Amino acid sequence: MSLSSLGLKGMLSGDIQGLSELQILDLSYNKGLTGDLPAAIGKLRNLTNLILIGCRFSGYLDKAVGSLSELVFLSLNGNRFSGSIPNSLGNLSKLNWLDLTYNMFSGTIPVSNGTTPGLDLLVNTKHFHFGRNQLSGEIPPQLFNENMTLIHLLLDNNQFTGSIPSTLGLVQSLEFVRLDGNSLTGSLPTNISNLTKVSDMSLSNNQLTGLIPDLTGMNHLNNLDMSNNTFEASDFPSWITELPSLSALTMERTQLQGIIPATLFSLPQLKEVKLKNNRLSGSLDLREVHGSQLQLIDLENNNISEITLGPQGANFRIILVKNQICEESVQLPSYCIIPQPNPRYSTPSTCPSVACNSTEIASPNCQCGYPYTGTLEFRAPQFFNLQNPTYYTLLEQKLMDTFHSCKTPVDSVSLSNISRTSLNYLDMHLEIFPLGQVRFNRTGILNIAFILSNQTFKPPKEYGPFAFSADDYSTFADAPGPGPVNGSKKSLSVAAVVAISVGCSAFLLVLLCIGAIIFYQKRRPNKTVDPTNTSGFMSSSFWTYPGSTASTLQLSGSRMFSFEDLKKITNNFLEANCIGSGTYGKVYRGTLPNGQLVAVKRAKQGSTQAGLGSKNEIELLSRLHHKNLVSLLGFCLEKDELILVYEFVPNGTLKGSLSGKSGISLDWRRRIKVALGTARGLAYLHELANPPIIHRDIKPNNILLDQNLNAKVSDFGLSKPVIDDGKGHMMTEVKGTMGYLDPEYYMTQKLSEKSDIYSFGVLMLELVTGKPPIEKGRYIVREVTNVMDRAKDLYGLHEFLDPAVGPDVALKGFEKYVDLALRCVEESGDDRPVMSEVVKQIEEISEMAGLHPYSDSATSSATFDRRYSRKLYGDESLYSHTAALSLRE
Repeated sequence: MSLSSLGLKGMLSGDIQGLSELQILDLSYNKGLTGDLPAAIGKLRNLTNLILIGCRFSGYLDKAVGSLSELVFLSLNGNRFSGSIPNSLGNLSKLNWLDLTYNMFSGTIPVSNGTTPGLDLLVNTKHFHFGRNQLSGEIPPQLFNENMTLIHLLLDNNQFTGSIPSTLGLVQSLEFVRLDGNSLTGSLPTNISNLTKVSDMSLSNNQLTGLIPDLTGMNHLNNLDMSNNTFEASDFPSWITELPSLSALTMERTQLQGIIPATLFSLPQLKEVKLKNNRLSGSLDLREVHGSQLQLIDLENNNISEITLGPQGANFRIILVKNQICEESVQLPSYCIIPQPNPRYSTPSTCPSVACNSTEIASPNCQCGYPYTGTLEFRAPQFFNLQNPTYYTLLEQKLMDTFHSCKTPVDSVSLSNISRTSLNYLDMHLEIFPLGQVRFNRTGILNIAFILSNQTFKPPKEYGPFAFSADDYSTFADAPGPGPVNGSKKSLSVAAVVAISVGCSAFLLVLLCIGAIIFYQKRRPNKTVDPTNTSGFMSSSFWTYPGSTASTLQLSGSRMFSFEDLKKITNNFLEANCIGSGTYGKVYRGTLPNGQLVAVKRAKQGSTQAGLGSKNEIELLSRLHHKNLVSLLGFCLEKDELILVYEFVPNGTLKGSLSGKSGISLDWRRRIKVALGTARGLAYLHELANPPIIHRDIKPNNILLDQNLNAKVSDFGLSKPVIDDGKGHMMTEVKGTMGYLDPEYYMTQKLSEKSDIYSFGVLMLELVTGKPPIEKGRYIVREVTNVMDRAKDLYGLHEFLDPAVGPDVALKGFEKYVDLALRCVEESGDDRPVMSEVVKQIEEISEMAGLHPYSDSATSSATFDRRYSRKLYGDESLYSHTAALSLRE
């Protein structure tokens, strides 16, 4: 449920707990939402993403939030929450993103004590964003440990006191550290240089003392700011000249003295040096300036007596105001005058001025309209020259690339009013213009807001982490509904929206049920099957299975075809239309009068076995409906014929693709997709069908691939409904295919869902090897188990891989895939996972491989990368934007 920027007002009702299946709740940018966050939010046990950015929620954050055990993304920034951060947040073991910035939280950061949890337990959380609150006390040493995967630590602009704990040096995954704007004292811990992955570190505006520590080895350090502390007076640190990635150095008012080494300016990435209000003296030697990166040297209020430029002069800004060299100058050179600030950057227009009406705004592409606007706030920008257009054109391009890849109707974006705030944040006004229309509709706004609220947009690295604060949008293009329309100030309360959502869902369900009844009644055959007046396939005993009688057999879910109908659609069962054959008979391609392609499966006349299998499929498929099961459209029971009519699945069997006969190439990602689709089909059979179904013959020949390479489980001739006798299994004659057959079932004749899981595990191994499970006396399960070595790359299984899978470097998630396959083929069924767990694991493998686990589109691997990779800063994968859209729709 994403309801961002809809002008919602009021308080969030405890009735929200009624949405028990809710996974994503995004109410961001609704400034009219006020009051406490109800404790009932803790009842949403399936919630993975709770995003309430830029609302006006207040009061204490209820400890019930710590009950959301599935929570991955928690963003509460830009509200008015107060009181302590709940200890219970330490229970959120799956949490990846925790953003509490810009609230009124107070007290200390909670840590565990043996009886209560704390934030030190969040070892899987990569983002601690706690800036701009009223947190106080010491930063607890227990907060940090070597098991953490933290990459962003933003504790800036609070009221912390005491020293920086040495345990911070244990978190070697850190990339951004902001501790500025507090009252921290004491010396910096000597092991802070262990943070070799840090690219941005700001310790400014504290009361730190002692010597400036040696940061040698921090080779990724890009931005270093230690300004406004009370360090001991010292010469300019020589180790700074050995930081190869340094881009911005800010050490204002840090008691620096002596001469600046000329080698500082030879650093290849150096852009900005700000060292004003120190005691630096002697000659400023700029002969070793490297390339054209350098843009600013600000040494205002020091004691520089001389400057030496290289042969090319200086094509960068130098500020030496209040230095000896300027005081002794008769005619002031340019570097002795504080330069006037350049005009602030604004996105340039590419066309002459456009005449828009008084309420519309012209876009950079000369289109008049009503843009969606707000403020982009960057919390750790690594540059200071706000007039350099290069930074902003790159940012604009990144924004547009994201909007286009997510298929949002955006024409262009515009940036303006760029400024660095007193808290060292970088703010800019963002305007997003609609494509092909004057106003955005609600869907467009919801999509754009979600992209910005859930961190789908990833800015250039120089900008660091960001947050977006949206302005009210009151000019929707679509019909009235939640939120203001066409300038109206009317809005609905969130309680009303939730009630409407639940009510509409219930009403829609009723409509669907009524529609289904009408649909099936219209398509129901006028004549019914009378088992007492038939023979052969139609005999009464034939149409009976345990727990049913011929008189109660339900076949109305499928259409009854006449034999003459099927002769017409297959051109009298023309041999040229035959697309497959087996012990059951033959399968023909056919075309219904409406143009729909179908597969017509005709059982051999007089074959009891074929008849039993076909009869089983009719009984089962007439009541099973899932996108990963082949659909039975109808059947024919005439003239001793038993014919089944299925949807036509154009890309044939998985076996054909693995063998190369179909001409379809299956790379690693496509094979994962096939495995996931098959697993979902089986999970439906095992856990949602009533009664549950055991397939009994899972193998590549029985997996069909549609036009988008989605897997569809087929051939239910051997399938068995599960009759619950309390034993967890059924005693039955062994049926299946050697190589895929569960050894436990084969030896004991005890059939259970775990028998399908064994077959599926063999299928998983066949997907990566491309070979049948038994070949030349070698059994794939045994071979893989004996050879694999978990200490080696790809477990040392290179010799088993099908070359068509792709290069080794592209096999992301391979080890987890193999581990899952081997769990499925454990000797004891009790040691195998259930199918729903298998589905969950393969979904995680899909995301590791850069796939969207909910997509059905037939895209290339490159397209999957572009459209569905949803990562935050770094490599962590959070969740899918498209999945959230599908929930909303």
